Amino acid sequence: MAVDDNRGESAVKLSQLAVGSKAIVRALPPQGSAALRLREMGVLPGVSITLVRAAPFGDPIEIQVRGYNLTLRKSEAEHVMVEISKAET
Repeated sequence: MAVDDNRGESAVKLSQLAVGSKAIVRALPPQGSAALRLREMGVLPGVSITLVRAAPFGDPIEIQVRGYNLTLRKSEAEHVMVEISKAET
C-alpha cells in the first residue's frame, strides 16, 4: 500500500526497493525493538539510503546509510517507508 505525502509522491516499503535504488526514509515503525535499533543506527525520516544488495532469496538486505553499510532483515525493512529518489535515477 502506497502512502501519499504532501507533494503527491508515494512511499513504498524499503523491502520493495530494487538493488541500486536510492531513496529517502519517510516513516519508521512507531515502537518496538526494531524501530529503536533503526533509530540508533541513524535510519531516521529524511535520511538518504541506497539499497546495496540483497541475499539470493531477498533476506537479509544491505543498505548504505550515513556513509556505512547496514544489514537488515526483510521483516525489519517491511516497516520502513521510503520515497524513491527521482533525481538520483
